[in-house]
Amino acid sequence: MIDERKAWTQSMQQPQQFASDNYAGVCPEAWAAMNEANSGHEPAYGGDQWTARASEAFRTLFETPCEVFFAFNGTAANSLALASLCQSYHSVICSESAHVETDECGAPEFFSNGSKLLVAPSSNGKLTPEAIRSIALKRTDIHYPKPRAVTITQPTETGELYTLDEIHAISAECRSLGLKLHMDGARFANACASLGCSPAEMTWKAGVDVLCFGGTKNGMAVGEAVIFFDTKLAEDFDYRCKQAGQLASKMRFLAAPWVAMLESGAWLRHASHANACAQDFAHRVESLPGIKLMFKAQANAVFLTLPSEIAEGLRARGWLFYTFIGGGARFMFAWDSSPERVTALVEDLRALTS
Repeated sequence: MIDERKAWTQSMQQPQQFASDNYAGVCPEAWAAMNEANSGHEPAYGGDQWTARASEAFRTLFETPCEVFFAFNGTAANSLALASLCQSYHSVICSESAHVETDECGAPEFFSNGSKLLVAPSSNGKLTPEAIRSIALKRTDIHYPKPRAVTITQPTETGELYTLDEIHAISAECRSLGLKLHMDGARFANACASLGCSPAEMTWKAGVDVLCFGGTKNGMAVGEAVIFFDTKLAEDFDYRCKQAGQLASKMRFLAAPWVAMLESGAWLRHASHANACAQDFAHRVESLPGIKLMFKAQANAVFLTLPSEIAEGLRARGWLFYTFIGGGARFMFAWDSSPERVTALVEDLRALTS
């Protein structure tokens, strides 16, 4: 019976794909931590030892006192964080391709009771100080939603990175305009690994007020951290989480994986591996005939312009990928990306372009 079940499980397993880093399973560190947290009883709703330990691990990582909260997913984390910065008559400035604009089903507006997203055109997903100033000062009359916050995605939806200098420049513009700065860090670990900077250097030292630190795409089963560097902004955020259905009763299962990821350094190791696979893939395919890189491959994403016959040829060979940004093919690399599987994708592309 056991052998039959094993054979059935293996037959159901899908070959590794690069359509999304959400396809990957749970990394060993996070899995072991959840198993360890499953022993015995612990107080509910964040009163457990794991939540306290994870919060302290974040304060150690960021080298500063900060308020830490845990949400189930990135949409809730971003939306509740932005809602904490705004009243319903406020607005949030973002890039036109920002995840909060394109992929969160109006959740930021919903959880803020109507705060409007004001979008800036951008060819690579980045905001600039000039774009922020232009939007913030476009109208200042009482009939227009008052700009209150700016959100940047690091890395951007196109896989490119804001440099530390760019973040400093954006935060300086925010301060001059009286705006708060939020960072959507669904792949924050990948950005740290690529830039070779500390988490502190990329956030509060650069002027970021609130960060949503992604755990799911970094190898966890579920769970994002909302980190307030300006602790005054965190007032009543626990009530906001409760009202939104984001207060986990068994909070230790959201928190324990963070303990293992942060204390062991796995958060950075896994991101570095994903980045390395992406950059290796980009390097090996960018010279193939008919294929072009759409954006710089700076983190764990590679966007390719593919002729339609090559795209269809890849699909016919069983490869999955998305084409939702600029019509190009997006390939994402995860904590567990197999170099052998990357090579298989490269070889299929080479065969289709030869």
